[in-house]
Amino acid sequence: MTEIMESAGVALLYGLVGFVVMAVGFVALDLVTPGKLVQVVWTERNRGAAVVLTGQTLGIGLVIAQAIGASESQLGLGYGLVSTLLYGLAGVLVMTFVFAMVGLVTPGKMGSSVLQDEGDRPHPAAWVQGAMYVGTAFMVGAALT
Repeated sequence: MTEIMESAGVALLYGLVGFVVMAVGFVALDLVTPGKLVQVVWTERNRGAAVVLTGQTLGIGLVIAQAIGASESQLGLGYGLVSTLLYGLAGVLVMTFVFAMVGLVTPGKMGSSVLQDEGDRPHPAAWVQGAMYVGTAFMVGAALT
């Protein structure tokens, strides 16, 4: 029973680290898109913003999963948590950089384009950007293994 409780505690701590990384990712996305992301998604119900946020959230989850697997946990729980945090933040940084780079090579401002819903459909750029987040996450995750 002690082993189960200890494993549950470790899972909880890694989950908290993952949540922190997701929160940082949310803030990063909020900075590169116009308006307040909470309001744009939940109040204005902007589908494009929701697509991009979904892609980013899935991407961060993939990076965190790989980061936990690659963590320095054999050096102790503290090292494992810190390495997971740093690997996760590196993933957020790379994903945000890719968002900015895609924005440089596409017409208009990417942050604004992804928020341009067309009736009841998100702008195609939102789907592309959401997929860019997931694709980037796979690359970052592969680098961790």
